[in-house]
Amino acid sequence: MKALCFEQFGGPEVLRYLDIPQPEVREGQVRVALQAIGLNYADVYRRKGNYHLLGNPPYIAGYEGAGIVEQVGPGVTDFKAGDRVGFADVPYANAQMVVASQEHLIPLPDDISFHTAASILLQGLTAQYLCMDSFKVSAGHDVLIHAAAGGVGSLLTQMVSILGGRVIGLTSSAVKREAVLQNGADAAGLYGDNWVAEAKAFSKDGEGVHVAYDSVGSTLQDSFEATRDKGTVVFYGMAGGDPEPVDPRMLMDTSKTLTGGDLWSYLTTAEERIRRAHLLFDWIRSGQLKLAEPAVYALENGADAHRFLESRASTGKIILIP
Repeated sequence: MKALCFEQFGGPEVLRYLDIPQPEVREGQVRVALQAIGLNYADVYRRKGNYHLLGNPPYIAGYEGAGIVEQVGPGVTDFKAGDRVGFADVPYANAQMVVASQEHLIPLPDDISFHTAASILLQGLTAQYLCMDSFKVSAGHDVLIHAAAGGVGSLLTQMVSILGGRVIGLTSSAVKREAVLQNGADAAGLYGDNWVAEAKAFSKDGEGVHVAYDSVGSTLQDSFEATRDKGTVVFYGMAGGDPEPVDPRMLMDTSKTLTGGDLWSYLTTAEERIRRAHLLFDWIRSGQLKLAEPAVYALENGADAHRFLESRASTGKIILIP
């Protein structure tokens, strides 16, 4: 089979479209013929060597995708050949075939396309736990969202609105600012401006937002400045670099909360994966959650997709087609 691989760490140029052995199916496993694969910034980190990778090269990135069950192994009772499935946490997905434990697969309803599943599962489930678990957003909450034009940010903006919150989204350009507003944010700010003051002014009483979702990292201290006393900062990414250490005395003096976020803490059982995914599907069906058309690349042109993602020019999902 073909797969998008890399044998050394570096820029997009290290990616190669290679013939590799087809993965074997063992007990409790399912082999899926992939129809669409989600590209995420974590794949860039893996390619660069920022994340620890198991095994030996050639390495295969990718954790999110959708396809058709081709073969089931002994002991598999939940799936059969021909079933449509998606996943958010199955490694080595940048390939024509992937093998997954049956617990990691999510049955796809007929009205959810492969493109939709590969566009929504990882980023959608991330946005979902952020606003429903890390901090339970409800009516009356003022919410600051970093990188609001990005994949998680755009979905999180919509979900906060579904739950009754008000959003001020931050982004890096005037073009993206318009995209943030069109996506349903109540206000949008630019990183080059005094966004801390804007976020405070946006809050109903001028005291600051109730929660700030920070995926940039280097902005963490400013996120605390934009957050009211007794507010919360949710830290879940470092796209702009590592944050400065947080002074626990500041947390004590202001009664503010810092919490981290990681999707794998919540996708712990098959039941949880299916329950959370089907809530996303329900929001899509109802029209409450809208997905922009993804940017589509052939898997063999994966290096170009990586370049586009790293250019920061994209405002929606990028998917790869084997």
